Amino acid sequence: MNNLSIVWDPLFSLEILAAIAAVCIVVFALGLVAPRIGRVAPALGWRFLTAVALVAALANPSIIVEDREPLSDIAVVVVDDSLSQGIGDRAADTQRALETVEAKFADRNDLELRVVRVGPSADPASLESNAEPQSGTRLFSALENAMAEIPGDRFAGAMFITDGQVHDVPERPDDFTLDGPLHVLLSGQRDAGDRRLSVVQSPGYGIVGDSVRLTLRIDEPAAVRARQAQVTIRRDGEPDGRTILAPVGADHTIELTVDRGGPSVYDISVAAGPAELTLANNRAIVIVNGIRDRLRVLLVSGQPHPGERTWRNLLKADPSVDLVHFTILRPPDKQDGTPVRELSLIAFPYRELFEIKLDEFDLIIFDRYRRMGVLPSIYLRNIADYVVAGGALLDAAAPSQSPISSLYRTDLARVLPAEPTGDVVTEPFHVGVTDTGRRHPVTSSLKGLQPADSDAPPQWGRWFRQIDSERRSGTAVMEGTQDRPLLILDRVGEGRVAQLLSDHFWLWARDFEGGGPHDELLRRLSHWLMKEPELEEDRLTAVSQGNKLEITRRSLEKVDAPVEVTFPSGRTEQVVLEEAGQGRAVGQLIIDEAGLYQLTDGERSTLAGVGALNSVELSDVTATDAVLRPLVTATSGGISWLAESSVPDIRLNPRGRDMASIGPNVNSQWLAFQSNSAFTVSGIRALPLLPALLLLFLTAATLLLAWRREGR
Repeated sequence: MNNLSIVWDPLFSLEILAAIAAVCIVVFALGLVAPRIGRVAPALGWRFLTAVALVAALANPSIIVEDREPLSDIAVVVVDDSLSQGIGDRAADTQRALETVEAKFADRNDLELRVVRVGPSADPASLESNAEPQSGTRLFSALENAMAEIPGDRFAGAMFITDGQVHDVPERPDDFTLDGPLHVLLSGQRDAGDRRLSVVQSPGYGIVGDSVRLTLRIDEPAAVRARQAQVTIRRDGEPDGRTILAPVGADHTIELTVDRGGPSVYDISVAAGPAELTLANNRAIVIVNGIRDRLRVLLVSGQPHPGERTWRNLLKADPSVDLVHFTILRPPDKQDGTPVRELSLIAFPYRELFEIKLDEFDLIIFDRYRRMGVLPSIYLRNIADYVVAGGALLDAAAPSQSPISSLYRTDLARVLPAEPTGDVVTEPFHVGVTDTGRRHPVTSSLKGLQPADSDAPPQWGRWFRQIDSERRSGTAVMEGTQDRPLLILDRVGEGRVAQLLSDHFWLWARDFEGGGPHDELLRRLSHWLMKEPELEEDRLTAVSQGNKLEITRRSLEKVDAPVEVTFPSGRTEQVVLEEAGQGRAVGQLIIDEAGLYQLTDGERSTLAGVGALNSVELSDVTATDAVLRPLVTATSGGISWLAESSVPDIRLNPRGRDMASIGPNVNSQWLAFQSNSAFTVSGIRALPLLPALLLLFLTAATLLLAWRREGR
């Protein structure tokens, strides 16, 4: 295809050329109006034609010939492969529509189709290492990225094949600029029913011991709406949960009790309704992080000793600890004849502490306490019941206790893991960590602990006294002289117990022979006793880091079982963990979905949230044209329901013509992309409009005619 055009390239500037033309015109005008012997000068016209030919020659006109090659227009087809498209026949209808559109232009050279698929089927390797999976169906982002590679003069329009649930739609149609039509082919059934559960308001955290309020809403079409629906609430994957009845079509507030520190994952589900497209949106996930306001500790010292101040200082140094400390200064067996009125002591409030307010304490510590008739047996029984019900007890044994005076000879025998033999070993020794202790989070990473394959003792100062005992239950994590158990941890009922079989813990605080990690050990020990999740010794956890799921399993024994990961979409993968030391086995998994991941190794289970836990894609899965219709109308496009009719005829119309004919009263249903008649120039040729010989001939001819006319 060629194109012709005339181009002027004057030999002089336009000002000079205009001046010459003006002089010629003035001379011609004077010749017309000035009489010569009563008449116009002869041959004036021929001389004017000669002047015109000379001026035209000075203007130097040329003919430009362009060799043009036509270019095809480009249309973008964005295919929705989100989770909601997997419902019913939507995926099959979408694929069939795409194949029909591609077949229409397969043999044509005037339109190129570029297909972009959006959804979980996207390649996970395309995610950046520090990026997280995006939530929602983002068709407009995909269209924008595709249009960035298309020249503006070749864009023919766009087409979405979707169920209409798009989550990156511009807020205002006026903000959406598209130089071409936007068409939509909708999958799914119009006005289909579905019940869905949504979280209206959820707390991010709560104080341990208090309750938090969670607001839910259940929605379903009015035609099949029930008055109430059954809602089940489970925490951290527990098999049985709390069941309530909640109204349908209205907000409903429930209370959740925060009974421990750290995050708790609540899995909330509503029973299926009379009309359901999917049960995936009948479920919501809420994470509540438990925070301890104040840690209430009761410290009972059986007698004054150098280590008493150590316990007190360590506990008082923590601003989050509310300490109640009592020291038994005058046991009943101490009688020196001093009148009671001269003693500046208060009566031991054992009834208030061990009956009335016992449940208010998070931790009870007995420091060198022995049976001495101060605490009646009924209160020791209360302490045992307190532990079984979920309390925490730390017993730092007294060297003066005998098998008869030991707390093991009371009701506390139900919860104490070791029975003292009555022997006290008094010799210097280095505190060691057992093989099990090297895997336990309380002792596995204490500062100064030598590697397991090293024969050197820990870099800690020596102790000089240990109470001999026989371990009946629990786990010994530290050992003393002759490999005797020194620190024993045990779980009793819902509570926990720790037993320290030496009173020389204070030597580390005094920095004797370099001291030891006394503060860190006590902090970890107390937090383990109070069930802080990060110090659980038998636990499976997972945390999202960019596009990876970091999986960690803590256990006191090596476990080779792989971890099965269930994705939010339901697919599963196996992950083999590798030992990383200190009782940890770790592994990684590439993730490409946002939502709740479920992990299990057969014995341990956990949940991990990635991105938006309550998937935006599944929050509403009903097919709709309401979301995209304003933008389709603004671009002169059309919307067609695939379930109600076949794919409309797809055309290519010139720019400025109608781009859609869709409607119940239209005989011929069609959609059109716009033709831009774009081209590329492969070559340019310039030809003179007035060749020099022709110009010379014309000038000579006009001059000859003028001379002849004047010669008459």
